[in-house]
Amino acid sequence: MVKNTSARHSVSRVKRRAITALAVGALAGTAALLPTTAQASGTLIGDDVSSHQGNVNWSATKSAGASFSYSKATEGTYYTNPYFAQQYNGAYNAGLIRGAYHFATPNTTGGATQADYFVAHGGGWSADGKTLPGALDIEYNPYGAECYGLSQSSMRSWIASFINEYHAKTGRWAVIYTTLDWWSTCTGNYSGFAGNDPLWIAKYSSTPGTLPAGWSFYTFWQYADSGSMAGDQDRFNGDASRLSALALG
Repeated sequence: MVKNTSARHSVSRVKRRAITALAVGALAGTAALLPTTAQASGTLIGDDVSSHQGNVNWSATKSAGASFSYSKATEGTYYTNPYFAQQYNGAYNAGLIRGAYHFATPNTTGGATQADYFVAHGGGWSADGKTLPGALDIEYNPYGAECYGLSQSSMRSWIASFINEYHAKTGRWAVIYTTLDWWSTCTGNYSGFAGNDPLWIAKYSSTPGTLPAGWSFYTFWQYADSGSMAGDQDRFNGDASRLSALALG
Protein backbone atom coordinates (compact mmCIF):
# COMPACT_ATOMS: atom_id res chain seq x y z
CA MET A 1 0.00 0.00 0.00
CA VAL A 2 3.04 2.23 -0.22
CA LYS A 3 2.42 4.71 -2.98
CA ASN A 4 2.30 8.45 -3.35
CA THR A 5 3.62 10.39 -6.31
CA SER A 6 6.94 8.73 -7.12
CA ALA A 7 8.65 5.53 -8.22
CA ARG A 8 8.06 4.30 -4.68
CA HIS A 9 4.80 2.71 -5.90
CA SER A 10 6.40 0.31 -8.35
CA VAL A 11 9.54 -0.51 -6.37
CA SER A 12 7.81 -1.31 -3.09
CA ARG A 13 4.87 -3.06 -4.70
CA VAL A 14 7.15 -5.44 -6.60
CA LYS A 15 9.04 -6.24 -3.41
CA ARG A 16 5.86 -6.90 -1.49
CA ARG A 17 4.48 -9.21 -4.17
CA ALA A 18 7.64 -11.28 -4.14
CA ILE A 19 7.61 -11.70 -0.37
CA THR A 20 3.94 -12.04 0.46
CA ALA A 21 2.79 -14.41 -2.27
CA LEU A 22 5.03 -16.44 -4.53
CA ALA A 23 2.23 -17.02 -6.99
CA VAL A 24 1.52 -13.36 -7.54
CA GLY A 25 4.48 -12.70 -9.86
CA ALA A 26 1.97 -12.61 -12.69
CA LEU A 27 -1.48 -11.66 -11.49
CA ALA A 28 -3.05 -12.80 -14.73
CA GLY A 29 -1.84 -16.32 -14.04
CA THR A 30 -3.41 -16.36 -10.58
CA ALA A 31 -6.65 -14.54 -11.29
CA ALA A 32 -8.63 -17.70 -10.61
CA LEU A 33 -7.21 -17.81 -7.08
CA LEU A 34 -8.30 -14.30 -6.11
CA PRO A 35 -11.60 -13.88 -4.24
CA THR A 36 -14.51 -12.63 -6.32
CA THR A 37 -17.64 -10.88 -5.14
CA ALA A 38 -19.49 -14.17 -5.37
CA GLN A 39 -16.84 -15.95 -3.30
CA ALA A 40 -17.04 -13.23 -0.66
CA SER A 41 -20.45 -14.38 0.60
CA GLY A 42 -20.71 -13.35 4.23
CA THR A 43 -17.95 -10.78 3.85
CA LEU A 44 -17.79 -7.31 2.35
CA ILE A 45 -15.41 -6.02 -0.30
CA GLY A 46 -13.78 -2.61 -0.55
CA ASP A 47 -10.63 -0.87 -1.67
CA ASP A 48 -7.82 1.42 -0.59
CA VAL A 49 -6.52 4.33 -2.64
CA SER A 50 -3.82 6.98 -2.66
CA SER A 51 -2.62 9.74 -4.96
CA HIS A 52 -1.72 7.02 -7.45
CA GLN A 53 -5.45 6.68 -8.25
CA GLY A 54 -6.07 10.43 -8.52
CA ASN A 55 -9.72 11.46 -8.60
CA VAL A 56 -11.73 8.26 -8.12
CA ASN A 57 -15.03 7.50 -9.85
CA TRP A 58 -16.87 6.55 -6.66
CA SER A 59 -20.16 5.67 -8.36
CA ALA A 60 -18.28 3.04 -10.41
CA THR A 61 -16.52 1.74 -7.31
CA LYS A 62 -19.85 1.51 -5.47
CA SER A 63 -21.40 -0.27 -8.47
CA ALA A 64 -18.52 -2.77 -8.42
CA GLY A 65 -19.72 -3.86 -5.00
CA ALA A 66 -17.59 -1.81 -2.60
CA SER A 67 -18.93 -1.27 0.90
CA PHE A 68 -15.90 0.54 2.34
CA SER A 69 -12.74 2.36 1.32
CA TYR A 70 -9.54 3.60 2.94
CA SER A 71 -7.74 6.65 1.52
CA LYS A 72 -4.14 7.58 2.16
CA ALA A 73 -3.99 10.82 4.14
CA THR A 74 -0.38 11.24 5.19
CA GLU A 75 3.17 9.92 5.23
CA GLY A 76 5.75 10.74 7.88
CA THR A 77 5.32 14.40 8.80
CA TYR A 78 6.15 15.72 5.33
CA TYR A 79 3.46 14.51 2.94
CA THR A 80 -0.29 14.82 2.49
CA ASN A 81 -2.20 13.18 -0.34
CA PRO A 82 -3.37 15.97 -2.70
CA TYR A 83 -6.40 13.87 -3.71
CA PHE A 84 -7.38 13.00 -0.16
CA ALA A 85 -10.45 15.25 0.06
CA GLN A 86 -11.90 13.93 -3.21
CA GLN A 87 -11.24 10.34 -2.20
CA TYR A 88 -12.26 10.47 1.46
CA ASN A 89 -15.34 12.65 1.01
CA GLY A 90 -16.23 11.06 -2.32
CA ALA A 91 -16.40 7.61 -0.76
CA TYR A 92 -18.65 8.96 1.98
CA ASN A 93 -20.93 10.71 -0.51
CA ALA A 94 -21.23 7.49 -2.53
CA GLY A 95 -22.53 5.70 0.55
CA LEU A 96 -19.34 3.84 1.49
CA ILE A 97 -17.98 3.58 5.01
CA ARG A 98 -14.63 5.34 4.71
CA GLY A 99 -11.37 5.55 6.61
CA ALA A 100 -7.96 7.19 6.33
CA TYR A 101 -4.50 5.65 6.59
CA HIS A 102 -1.02 6.88 7.42
CA PHE A 103 2.16 5.49 5.88
CA ALA A 104 4.74 5.22 8.65
CA THR A 105 8.37 6.26 8.27
CA PRO A 106 9.80 5.30 11.67
CA ASN A 107 13.27 6.61 10.80
CA THR A 108 12.15 10.23 10.33
CA THR A 109 10.15 11.24 13.42
CA GLY A 110 8.64 9.57 16.49
CA GLY A 111 5.44 7.58 16.51
CA ALA A 112 3.45 10.09 18.58
CA THR A 113 4.58 12.95 16.33
CA GLN A 114 3.38 11.09 13.25
CA ALA A 115 0.08 10.20 14.91
CA ASP A 116 -0.50 13.89 15.64
CA TYR A 117 0.31 14.78 12.04
CA PHE A 118 -2.09 12.12 10.78
CA VAL A 119 -4.96 13.30 12.99
CA ALA A 120 -4.33 16.92 12.00
CA HIS A 121 -4.50 16.07 8.28
CA GLY A 122 -7.59 13.92 7.89
CA GLY A 123 -6.86 10.89 10.04
CA GLY A 124 -9.25 11.66 12.87
CA TRP A 125 -12.44 9.80 13.70
CA SER A 126 -16.06 10.77 14.28
CA ALA A 127 -18.92 8.70 15.63
CA ASP A 128 -21.10 9.19 12.56
CA GLY A 129 -21.34 5.50 11.73
CA LYS A 130 -19.61 6.11 8.39
CA THR A 131 -16.00 6.61 9.53
CA LEU A 132 -13.60 3.76 10.27
CA PRO A 133 -10.75 4.11 12.77
CA GLY A 134 -7.55 5.36 11.18
CA ALA A 135 -5.05 2.81 9.93
CA LEU A 136 -1.29 2.66 10.46
CA ASP A 137 0.41 1.35 7.31
CA ILE A 138 3.64 -0.13 8.69
CA GLU A 139 5.60 -2.21 6.19
CA TYR A 140 8.56 -2.36 3.81
CA ASN A 141 10.69 0.76 3.54
CA PRO A 142 10.65 1.92 -0.08
CA TYR A 143 13.58 4.26 0.58
CA GLY A 144 16.17 2.07 2.29
CA ALA A 145 16.65 -0.56 5.00
CA GLU A 146 13.63 -2.83 5.37
CA CYS A 147 13.17 -2.05 9.06
CA TYR A 148 14.10 1.63 8.73
CA GLY A 149 17.30 1.07 10.68
CA LEU A 150 15.42 0.24 13.90
CA SER A 151 15.92 -2.79 16.10
CA GLN A 152 12.91 -4.98 16.80
CA SER A 153 12.48 -3.49 20.26
CA SER A 154 12.77 0.05 18.92
CA MET A 155 10.20 -0.72 16.23
CA ARG A 156 7.78 -2.08 18.81
CA SER A 157 8.25 1.08 20.87
CA TRP A 158 7.68 3.27 17.81
CA ILE A 159 4.42 1.51 16.95
CA ALA A 160 3.26 1.69 20.57
CA SER A 161 3.97 5.42 20.61
CA PHE A 162 1.87 5.92 17.47
CA ILE A 163 -1.14 3.85 18.47
CA ASN A 164 -1.22 5.17 22.04
CA GLU A 165 -1.14 8.75 20.81
CA TYR A 166 -3.79 8.03 18.20
CA HIS A 167 -5.98 6.52 20.91
CA ALA A 168 -5.41 9.51 23.17
CA LYS A 169 -6.42 11.89 20.38
CA THR A 170 -9.42 9.99 18.97
CA GLY A 171 -10.55 7.43 21.53
CA ARG A 172 -10.02 4.67 18.95
CA TRP A 173 -7.29 2.09 18.51
CA ALA A 174 -5.75 2.28 15.07
CA VAL A 175 -6.05 -0.54 12.55
CA ILE A 176 -2.58 -1.99 11.80
CA TYR A 177 -1.82 -2.79 8.15
CA THR A 178 1.21 -5.02 7.58
CA THR A 179 2.50 -8.29 6.14
CA LEU A 180 3.51 -11.38 8.08
CA ASP A 181 7.05 -11.24 6.69
CA TRP A 182 7.67 -7.61 7.59
CA TRP A 183 6.04 -7.95 11.02
CA SER A 184 8.12 -11.02 11.84
CA THR A 185 11.35 -9.47 10.59
CA CYS A 186 10.97 -6.01 12.07
CA THR A 187 9.01 -6.52 15.31
CA GLY A 188 10.05 -10.11 16.11
CA ASN A 189 6.46 -11.20 15.41
CA TYR A 190 5.29 -9.24 18.45
CA SER A 191 1.82 -10.14 19.75
CA GLY A 192 1.25 -7.26 22.14
CA PHE A 193 -0.94 -5.08 19.91
CA ALA A 194 -3.44 -7.78 19.00
CA GLY A 195 -5.67 -7.13 22.01
CA ASN A 196 -6.70 -3.64 20.88
CA ASP A 197 -5.71 -2.99 17.29
CA PRO A 198 -7.62 -4.62 14.41
CA LEU A 199 -5.40 -6.37 11.86
CA TRP A 200 -5.30 -5.49 8.18
CA ILE A 201 -3.20 -8.20 6.55
CA ALA A 202 -1.71 -7.94 3.07
CA LYS A 203 -1.28 -11.18 1.16
CA TYR A 204 -1.96 -11.60 -2.55
CA SER A 205 -3.20 -15.16 -2.61
CA SER A 206 -6.33 -17.29 -2.32
CA THR A 207 -6.26 -17.05 1.50
CA PRO A 208 -4.80 -14.57 3.99
CA GLY A 209 -2.50 -17.31 5.25
CA THR A 210 -0.78 -17.35 8.64
CA LEU A 211 -1.43 -14.19 10.64
CA PRO A 212 1.07 -12.33 12.82
CA ALA A 213 1.31 -13.51 16.43
CA GLY A 214 -1.58 -12.67 18.73
CA TRP A 215 -4.23 -12.11 16.07
CA SER A 216 -6.58 -15.07 15.71
CA PHE A 217 -8.46 -13.44 12.83
CA TYR A 218 -8.02 -10.56 10.39
CA THR A 219 -10.38 -7.60 10.20
CA PHE A 220 -9.32 -6.53 6.69
CA TRP A 221 -7.44 -8.50 4.06
CA GLN A 222 -5.80 -6.85 1.06
CA TYR A 223 -5.83 -9.64 -1.51
CA ALA A 224 -4.89 -7.90 -4.80
CA ASP A 225 -3.51 -4.62 -6.12
CA SER A 226 -6.01 -4.30 -8.98
CA GLY A 227 -9.52 -5.42 -9.83
CA SER A 228 -13.03 -4.13 -10.33
CA MET A 229 -12.67 -1.39 -7.71
CA ALA A 230 -10.27 1.53 -7.75
CA GLY A 231 -6.92 0.86 -6.06
CA ASP A 232 -6.04 -2.19 -4.00
CA GLN A 233 -8.74 -4.80 -3.41
CA ASP A 234 -9.78 -5.65 0.15
CA ARG A 235 -12.19 -7.78 2.11
CA PHE A 236 -13.76 -7.15 5.50
CA ASN A 237 -14.08 -10.20 7.72
CA GLY A 238 -17.75 -9.87 8.57
CA ASP A 239 -21.11 -8.59 7.42
CA ALA A 240 -22.54 -5.09 7.21
CA SER A 241 -23.58 -5.06 10.86
CA ARG A 242 -20.00 -5.79 11.96
CA LEU A 243 -18.57 -3.12 9.67
CA SER A 244 -21.03 -0.63 11.16
CA ALA A 245 -20.04 -1.73 14.65
CA LEU A 246 -16.37 -1.10 13.83
CA ALA A 247 -17.23 2.35 12.50
CA LEU A 248 -19.22 3.18 15.62
CA GLY A 249 -16.52 1.92 17.98
